[in-house]
Amino acid sequence: MIAEIVSIGDEILIGQIVNTNAVFIAKELNKIGIEVGQITSISDRKEHIESCLDDAQKRAQVIILTGGLGPTKDDLTKHTLCSYFNDVLVKNEIVLERIEEMFAKYVPTPINDENRKQALLPSKAKVLNNLHGTASGMWFEAEDRVIISLPGVPFEMKALVSNEVIPALQKHYTRPYIIHKTLLTYGLGESVIAERIEQWENELPDDIKLAYLPNLGRVRLRLSGKGTDQALLDRRIDAEIEKLYPLIGDIIMGFEEEASIEEQLQAQFIKTNNTLAVAESCTGGKIANRFTQIPGASAYFKGGVVAYATEVKVNLLGVSQSLIDSYSVVSAPVAEAMAVAARGRFGATIGVATTGNAGPSKGDSDAELGKVYIALASQNGVVSYEFHLGRHRDRVVEKAVHKVMELLHKEVF
Repeated sequence: MIAEIVSIGDEILIGQIVNTNAVFIAKELNKIGIEVGQITSISDRKEHIESCLDDAQKRAQVIILTGGLGPTKDDLTKHTLCSYFNDVLVKNEIVLERIEEMFAKYVPTPINDENRKQALLPSKAKVLNNLHGTASGMWFEAEDRVIISLPGVPFEMKALVSNEVIPALQKHYTRPYIIHKTLLTYGLGESVIAERIEQWENELPDDIKLAYLPNLGRVRLRLSGKGTDQALLDRRIDAEIEKLYPLIGDIIMGFEEEASIEEQLQAQFIKTNNTLAVAESCTGGKIANRFTQIPGASAYFKGGVVAYATEVKVNLLGVSQSLIDSYSVVSAPVAEAMAVAARGRFGATIGVATTGNAGPSKGDSDAELGKVYIALASQNGVVSYEFHLGRHRDRVVEKAVHKVMELLHKEVF
């Protein structure tokens, strides 16, 4: 079964917002065995919406539109759908009562006629109840096709997809099972991995597909299968994964579906009674951010310092000025001193530090662009690593963050 997602709104087309709605919907559809064949972004114009619906129905059984359902004149989706299905708008008293109650309880400004018009809905549509906004979702059926229209506000759309759309699709269609299992690997590039597993990949069954998903210092390997017997499909994919461990077991760091590397590290730090502190220069706080985004990080993450300027490394972390003068601020000795200081000042069992030249200028160091030092300090001493991560600033920083995750994983597992 194939679905298409249509995102409506000029704000997407001009790059003002990122289309996160389509990402969410695609993931949720995939979970219930509906494959997304195409994602399209169009402007909020009648002719574009109609043309897109015509085309989508040639390819897909389920078409989900988001956006263009607001109370203002530039929101045309509802009116276009009404015209497209040769329908008329009728007042839905239940929806009107909900909108009026919402304004009375939560909105400081009085309700007006434009807000009330949100209760005018196509008579042929099944109404999907939006508990978080005034724009209802709409479900149309045309022969063997389902066309669903949802508001573009992300938290409203997500609630409707989870509470209304997915349960309704599960009842409406008999679907196959789609299973994805994504291995997280760190430390080797895509081409090197492909060379290692070439024979294994050539011998994969036709109904199990492999995708390489490289991203700045890590590569995700996704195995996908589709079938009517979920348990059998699951066992067959697991059997293929087992064959990978003798080939690339040294770089596999778990499954994306089970836990991110940050979540794995958090669990392991807590399990082993370890704690972490960071001193970041070139990574600018991104390492601390990655850890503290996960609930429960305070159980092991002590804190961090963004020691970006040289004087902060000296005055706050206590790195010796003579050490910097001798070796440069971007050097192994300075990275090691920062890691030791982070561990000591925060009372952590493990300290990690980064210093490097991400570019585009050289700053306080003559080190070549892309050179980064990462140091880890623990009760066993301190060790540092030198990396050359390219010349693009954002990529250098992101690669450095991934390297820290890789090194910490090897340290605590």
